[in-house]
Amino acid sequence: MATIDSLNNSTTALGTTATNPDSILGKDDFMKLLLTELQHQDPTSPMDSDKILSQTSQLATLEAQENTNKALEQLTQSLKSSKDFAAVSTIGKFARLENKVNLTQDTKGNLNPVNFELNFKEDIKDGQIEIYDEKNRLVKTIELKEDTKGKHSFSWDGLNNAGEKAKTGTYSIYANYYNQDGVKLSGEFGSYKVESVKFEDEKTYLKLNGSFIPFDKIQEIYEGV
Repeated sequence: MATIDSLNNSTTALGTTATNPDSILGKDDFMKLLLTELQHQDPTSPMDSDKILSQTSQLATLEAQENTNKALEQLTQSLKSSKDFAAVSTIGKFARLENKVNLTQDTKGNLNPVNFELNFKEDIKDGQIEIYDEKNRLVKTIELKEDTKGKHSFSWDGLNNAGEKAKTGTYSIYANYYNQDGVKLSGEFGSYKVESVKFEDEKTYLKLNGSFIPFDKIQEIYEGV
């Protein structure tokens, strides 16, 4: 008596060769085989009722598995749609990446300037940019002058507040400034406005500062002021 586990690329009860390249037996295939077997059984020696119950039980289990798989597929699609909608809803908000820049030197030992951009939520009255090393020690302070809100470019020559060369390595950049009303505000490197969203190869990307960044690289999404 053939069972679900043993019926793959074998012969049917009619004696013809079954073609099943994926070696997968669906519930409809199983039902056809069961009915065919019942149709061609020996009248003088009918199939045992226990075997019929066993096979119908296997059929019910197979159908339950198929229904579960369909439900999981629907759930997966639903979650993907929810994720896509969540990504689109970030447009116009701000995304924060890792706050790290690298200070390097050329082959002659000269420090390479560190170019970076900061986004200011409001017009600047005055303030400071502070650069910290990996041990969270203040290395360099850059004074801010009155300026408009938005994205601004800066460059650090790699010298510390004493005018000496800072060590090569990773640094973090923060800004503390006052708006025109004297309210103190803050910001940091790696925070940009979400310009658009792109879906490619089943992955989600956010466009920040002119570049597309994988969604899983984003550390925080927040409302701009």
